[in-house]
Amino acid sequence: MKITQFFTITIMSVMTVSTINAQQKLNPEIEKKIDVLMSKMTLEEKVGQMNQYNGFWDVTGPAPVGGTSEQKYENIKKGLVGSMLTVRGVKEVKAVQKIAVEQTRLGIPLIIGFDVIHGYKTLSPIPLAEAASWDLKAIEKSAETAASEAAASGINWTFGPMMDVSKDARWGRVMEGAGEDSYLGSKVAVARVKGFQGDNTFKSPLRIAATAKHFAAYGFVESALEYNASEVSNNTLFNQVLPPFKAAVDTGLKTVMTSFNTINGIPASGDKYLLRDVLKNKWGFNGFVISDWASIREMIPWGFSKDEKAAAISAVEAGTDMDMEGGIYVPYLIDLVKQGKVKQEFVDDAVRRILRVKYELGLFDNPYRFLDEKREKEVIGSKANREAVLDMAKKSIVLLKNDTNLLPLKKSGQKIVLLGYLAESKNSPLGSWRIAADSNTAVSVLEGMQQYKGNSLNYVKGLELTTVEPTFLTEVQYNTTDKSGFEAAKNAAKDADVVVMVLGEHGFSTGEARSRTNLDLPGLQQEFLEEIYKVNPNIVLVLNNGRPLTISWAAEKIPTIVEAWQLGTETGNAVAQVLYGDYNPSGKLPMSFPRNIGQVPISYNHYSTGRFTNKDNNVFWSHYSDVEKTPLYPFGYGLSYTTFEYSNLKINKKTFSKGGKVEVSVDLKNTGKVTGKEVAQLYIHDEFASVAKPVKELKGFEMVELKAGETKTITFTLTDAELGFYNNQNEFVVEPGSFKVMVGGNSDATLSDKFEVN
Repeated sequence: MKITQFFTITIMSVMTVSTINAQQKLNPEIEKKIDVLMSKMTLEEKVGQMNQYNGFWDVTGPAPVGGTSEQKYENIKKGLVGSMLTVRGVKEVKAVQKIAVEQTRLGIPLIIGFDVIHGYKTLSPIPLAEAASWDLKAIEKSAETAASEAAASGINWTFGPMMDVSKDARWGRVMEGAGEDSYLGSKVAVARVKGFQGDNTFKSPLRIAATAKHFAAYGFVESALEYNASEVSNNTLFNQVLPPFKAAVDTGLKTVMTSFNTINGIPASGDKYLLRDVLKNKWGFNGFVISDWASIREMIPWGFSKDEKAAAISAVEAGTDMDMEGGIYVPYLIDLVKQGKVKQEFVDDAVRRILRVKYELGLFDNPYRFLDEKREKEVIGSKANREAVLDMAKKSIVLLKNDTNLLPLKKSGQKIVLLGYLAESKNSPLGSWRIAADSNTAVSVLEGMQQYKGNSLNYVKGLELTTVEPTFLTEVQYNTTDKSGFEAAKNAAKDADVVVMVLGEHGFSTGEARSRTNLDLPGLQQEFLEEIYKVNPNIVLVLNNGRPLTISWAAEKIPTIVEAWQLGTETGNAVAQVLYGDYNPSGKLPMSFPRNIGQVPISYNHYSTGRFTNKDNNVFWSHYSDVEKTPLYPFGYGLSYTTFEYSNLKINKKTFSKGGKVEVSVDLKNTGKVTGKEVAQLYIHDEFASVAKPVKELKGFEMVELKAGETKTITFTLTDAELGFYNNQNEFVVEPGSFKVMVGGNSDATLSDKFEVN
């Protein structure tokens, strides 16, 4: 009997503990349908919905014979699988969906997941680079573009966006997030969820369910080591780690993924307080929680669970609803429920949540609604998608330095030499986490610059970056011995008007399991840069990287530095348009750049400490004895081909009551000669509170485009949401006191005033 035959049956709705406390509005029609379906499901079929398998065979080919693949195949036919991941392409997805819908007793459709991190086939910049745009509309459009291609290929669920706040650039996964700040991270998280999910109705077959990951505190792992432990206070957890997740839930987020780390000794997939008490009950999250890959099973080597059965108990009681490729729930959970060791209500709550998302996606109305081969061909790689990722790439570029105005390049009459392996690479600019994209499909910087015909452009590699071409599953091996190309590069550079050097990290140097203990230019690149500088100091350094780097020598010596990240499919076109001035850069750093590795982790929103904050002829102050304590380039920093001036800071009054709106205005003037965009940023400091507060916190930003000589007045509004914080009892409070407000073009903003809240 198929599921469509059950909808005429009416039974009383069964409310679980979690749905009783839910704050988000549920669709009563969907809830009734879930009741009907669950009344017909066996315990085995319910647990099956909590099981996700990775793609394990060519679905359109012969069925597997022998080993675990055959068992998985048989489990799909038995209704013991609720989801598949990494199955992609309309033909493949349709084949596996037909098994679930047409060969199982109840015909419950699968939800198909995939890591759509910064695009599917057509790639946008890596997420950290997108955050550097501070352009929420563009970021939302980027996620929408990614969703359209993934959905057209049959996928209806992405394991993104990543919302981990991190201040440690050694951690490879900083490339997947929005940087060091929870306020910016929250705004970016909302934009990405909206881009993936649209208005949450999923009427369009080109929108997919989003996942907030990694819940929680993965960006605070010790020593920036992947899969490590995190020790965070409640102050850090509630005021820095959780805000992006809460913002995403409030936007209508459908799924949450647990992290690999422990949080204060508890593995995330077994953390009842975070998953059930905070996420599901306090926040009213009505979607479902999925483990990261085998993270339920990994509670055993953590020493938290003695065996698979114990892991299953801990995970399901904590609120982890679906087991990603862990092989824990199906083999053990059924008997545990029958033996009374796990309450049936925990299973029912998990299954209800999973079915709810499937209903919301329209999979019960039409299990094949995402499966249209004609649409697949039309959408993936379309001209509109290429244009969208190019726009995003240009907006992500940050101009760090342009002391001698080498940029923008002239469009004729200049002798330009282009150097570096990364300048010709069509693979590295795609970045990490691009498993559906074809290798070597990026527009290289060389190709982008070759489109400008007016200059003499000479490309010389000069240096092999790696010894072998890396892959997602191999470590990057940098060249540390072969300098054979140095002389040719020096000979070419010495007579050039401008030398453009493209240096940085290979695209696979960041991402999962790509932590580093050094943040310098890897391999021989620093030496290469210094050798070229000796023969010609007129260098434009273009950085391709997935994390902040320690570039103190370059910051001192090189006149022009462009942070171009890994920009995806349209990398070369975006870089060339910025270098030649067809696009005026407006990006701002979402993470501080340290002076050296010893400063890491570093962020703008640190605490003042109880000691002196400056020298004042006293050695006993908070500082390093060998380097400045400030970052090389601060959070929020970025230049333009024009200049901006802030003035006339005003607050609408000096004293406010809780619940009132504080209006802060400032005049912004374009003092240069060309039109440009500036991201005006507002920071506050709560000067006296029941807990120590950071020296400043971002609480507002606005991108403004101004013509040369034009002035605009910008008004920011501060409410309780911006002025409040979570105290040590995890209560959100707005306390009376004095607040300092600072406005400017980066986190070093010095234009300031004060107001009181009583």
